[in-house]
Amino acid sequence: MGRLTGKRAIVLGASSKDNMGQVIARRFLAEGAQVLVSGRKEGELARFAAQNGCHYATADITSESSLAALADSAKQVMGGADIAVNATGWGLLKPFLDTTREELDQITALQFVGPHLFYQAMIRIMARDHGGQGGSIIQISSATATIMLNDHAAYMGTKAGTDHVIRCVAHEWGAQGIRANSISPGLTDTPMTAEAKTVPGLFDAFLSGYPLGRIGTSEDIAAAAVFLSSDECFMTGENLQVNGGLTLRRNPTREEMGAAIAAAQA
Repeated sequence: MGRLTGKRAIVLGASSKDNMGQVIARRFLAEGAQVLVSGRKEGELARFAAQNGCHYATADITSESSLAALADSAKQVMGGADIAVNATGWGLLKPFLDTTREELDQITALQFVGPHLFYQAMIRIMARDHGGQGGSIIQISSATATIMLNDHAAYMGTKAGTDHVIRCVAHEWGAQGIRANSISPGLTDTPMTAEAKTVPGLFDAFLSGYPLGRIGTSEDIAAAAVFLSSDECFMTGENLQVNGGLTLRRNPTREEMGAAIAAAQA
């Protein structure tokens, strides 16, 4: 413990109970960091902050002015930021031909344009030329930015695009002391996948793709985020595949998922 003592962290996407953002925030607090949690649901943010002894501020990743206000809040309550994590996302799962223009606009705003704006806001308070001390920007990506999964194209494409933007940030802002990396979970046991987990056999269909033999957890991702945030980290522009080796193999096909569900229900 204490690997992040003296550091100040913003975790965006932490306004749902026990989601990945909240798990990361708790781990950062346990490692000695000051933490500001953010998202769109003020009630849950306030509850989490009161229960865990941290700061909170509402923010909408699709709004440039909201993200600027988030950066200002971090300066006001913590004096700045050394760590910035984007854990927002929308797990849109829909057949390719059925995905609407409206859905494409929504997911692009949330998972490509929004992260770009978030990095800009964080760079403006982290970069040495702006009075900052440098720091670590972390994007929560997905194994599906690398490997295939049926009916997930819009989600996968925006995550893959954001991974490349992270590489650009790393390349352009390293001289200002800023590291930028992404973390790619596979299927993870989180509130976002709680409904899928109730489908008999569905999670089991994924297990054969994991050399380490289990579905990932938010704690796995939080542990990687601690490393990327710590002074031990001499890494930038990378995508950490924190998914038990899933990207060495593959996700199940639509047919394999259907067969596993049918077998569980038989």
